[in-house]
Amino acid sequence: MTEPSGETAPEAVAPAEDLEEAPEAPASDDRPGAAEEPGTGGDPDAREQSGAAEGAGSGEGSGSAEEVRADDEPGSGEESGSGDESGSAEQTAAGDEAGSAAEAGTEAGGVEGAAAELSDAQAELAAQRELRARIEARKAEKSGPVAGGAKLSGTAADLLAAVRAVEGGTASGSTFYEAPEPAPRRPAAETAPPMTVRPPAPEQPAAPAPGTTAAVREVLAQGGAPEALAGQVAAALGEGAAAALREDPWQLLAMSGVRPEQADGFARALLGPACGPGDPRRAVALTVWLLERAALQGHTALEIQAVRAGLAGHAVPDPEQAVETAVSEGAVLAFQEEETAEEPEEETSEEQEQAPAAPVLIGLDRYALAEESLADGLARLVRTAKADAWEGSALERATGAHGLVLHTGGEASRAEPPALAAAARERGLRTLVAVHADGGRRSAGAEAVTVAALLSGAAGPGRDEDGAFALDLLVVLDAPQLDVETGAMLVESLPDGCRLVLSGDPEVLGAPGAGRVFADVLAARVCPRIASRVPDPGPLGELVSGIGVGELNQVEAPGKEIVIVPVRDAGEAVHRTVQLVADSVPRAIGVPSEQTQVVTVGHGGSAGTRALNAALKQRLNPGPGRFGGYDPGDRVAYAPAPGRTVTGTVLGADAEGLRLRCGEEEVLVPKERVESVLRHGWALTAHQAAGTRWPAVVVVLPGDAAGGLSRPWVYTAFGRAERHLSVVHGVDQALPRAVAEGVAPERTTRLRPLLEGLLAADEE
Repeated sequence: MTEPSGETAPEAVAPAEDLEEAPEAPASDDRPGAAEEPGTGGDPDAREQSGAAEGAGSGEGSGSAEEVRADDEPGSGEESGSGDESGSAEQTAAGDEAGSAAEAGTEAGGVEGAAAELSDAQAELAAQRELRARIEARKAEKSGPVAGGAKLSGTAADLLAAVRAVEGGTASGSTFYEAPEPAPRRPAAETAPPMTVRPPAPEQPAAPAPGTTAAVREVLAQGGAPEALAGQVAAALGEGAAAALREDPWQLLAMSGVRPEQADGFARALLGPACGPGDPRRAVALTVWLLERAALQGHTALEIQAVRAGLAGHAVPDPEQAVETAVSEGAVLAFQEEETAEEPEEETSEEQEQAPAAPVLIGLDRYALAEESLADGLARLVRTAKADAWEGSALERATGAHGLVLHTGGEASRAEPPALAAAARERGLRTLVAVHADGGRRSAGAEAVTVAALLSGAAGPGRDEDGAFALDLLVVLDAPQLDVETGAMLVESLPDGCRLVLSGDPEVLGAPGAGRVFADVLAARVCPRIASRVPDPGPLGELVSGIGVGELNQVEAPGKEIVIVPVRDAGEAVHRTVQLVADSVPRAIGVPSEQTQVVTVGHGGSAGTRALNAALKQRLNPGPGRFGGYDPGDRVAYAPAPGRTVTGTVLGADAEGLRLRCGEEEVLVPKERVESVLRHGWALTAHQAAGTRWPAVVVVLPGDAAGGLSRPWVYTAFGRAERHLSVVHGVDQALPRAVAEGVAPERTTRLRPLLEGLLAADEE
């Protein structure tokens, strides 16, 4: 980003040796700072520049897609704030921070560290996909077969129709889904009954046969690939994995940690001179890989020009033909949404002809089907809810009259949706409040559950014979954190006539997964939007509210609510952070160290989460780390599934694994998963911290993090503090510049035009 001419920096603040002599508001330092780590935004391991298959040795700080950890789960990326992104798919998919599951992922060290078996997180996702398939099958039985390929033609349309037919139960593939015995329908009650909690019972997918794994290991050895990938390949490709890999060696590119140059080397070793850059199999695999990389940055699709540019960057001789091959083989889907807005009557036909057509988008079927299902589900709720006249607040009146309502506001507005839920229960409606993270349940009421627990069945109501929740009203807080797949599963699980309220702050960082559900529904303008008028209180509320409109204001903080600690370099930033957490904040503010959270831009760098956590552990809980690097009392960040981060404390370890205390629950992490799903948690990224607040927060901004700053990042990080915020400031003018003009990059999605096409006419 460029610095605007004539910009006047906020008044500089004198260094604070201690909180007892605290400045009042974040001001810029006038020392130059180097942006060594261009920015990204992503949350989890995007600043870890070594991929699992690359081995140790790649440096941190690069922002190209080639340097994104390939084993990062899709979608954690905090939006990049740097200005060096181009339109290519590879650069679009780039970022130094990639997925919340990978936030607890392994450090650089080679593919040999990749997990060989399916994890509990994968099992949970598989169980959710199976449930979704059952719901779709029942819907299809009622409405008849689904006509496929509405926006496609040829082989791609036939393939999409076949996939939907299998999922809909009209083809033989339905035999793979065994429906559970239906639960009795829960009758509507005059008073809100207690929720029935059904514990989850996901079935662990069967491990690949030993013979299959052995055969794959032999093929990998022949091609010079790490044999540690054998279990992953066998699980992904099934019984004939070895033969499939020999026939198409580029299928290796779909495995975690494998990059295009490594897949090319593997293919040359197996096929010899028979393969080349223009091999159709390579073109298909690279197209899928580019779209998977884009999903790490939140995109559910890419414009066709960006995909072609990405393929050209990998020496594909005919990118246009490569995309056509990938579409015709059904590996990806092509879309061109129709314009829904009416043209002005006075516009001539010639002007209409000159208007640019909607771009052609290329996407993966998993995200395409999720967006279509989500749009259909939201339209269904809008159309089937029975309008009723409710008395009360504007939010209550809108909810009574509509099936879908959006509620926006800052932290202080979080009290309004739970109040709506309480009023709905008094009306006899079956009502539930869901939040993104366990930490968000404090402000949402004792009966609130997390979205993940609701979908898994660990909390919330039971389901009826159609697989729908026994609910009349669902209120979802932290709605900006909903990715498109989670949103689709949630909406698919709501019965006809159920009301849905999505509530959140549109200024915070977007979802850690692909899609931007809340922003797209807001932009579509197909339902009422109730904006809260409750301001965030105190100096912290004033500071964060100003950031939301692009202003980094000087704020009076007589109670030391805001303190700025200027630093010269990353080493000093780490030292002052440890001093603040261990001594200054407890002594001057009265908040103990265990209630103080450190938030920084990324994992890598000299003041990223790894460096900060190492220093904080040495000061707050020193120990040998005899349990896989952890000791009892360590604070940890646990990623049980992609896009989810739970903070907790290590209780101990036994033969089964590491035992944690996460909120009110005790969690067992199997020893084989400790390395891949755990990190120390004294320091988190802003994406990991989203949805949770702490009494005190220390935000660390070293000079090499300047490129990763954007207004949503600063707004989210500063907004995590309830009573006190310390800013370890070493980015000079980058902070006010990011607040003034650092808008996060747009995500390419399809949900908005889909919703407009379904509901815009109804609104008219």
